[in-house]
Amino acid sequence: MSVQAFLYVIAVILIVLAALPLPTRGISFALLGAACALLAYAWPVITG
Repeated sequence: MSVQAFLYVIAVILIVLAALPLPTRGISFALLGAACALLAYAWPVITG
């Protein structure tokens, strides 16, 4: 599994966790998932 695919899987898991009614203290799973998705999308540009 490539790094890009791994980041996409982590992003999906975080977004699914954000949809669940879990009590979180200061941690936004939706924002972390969006950040992982953006990082995965930009991974080919970052690594050159």
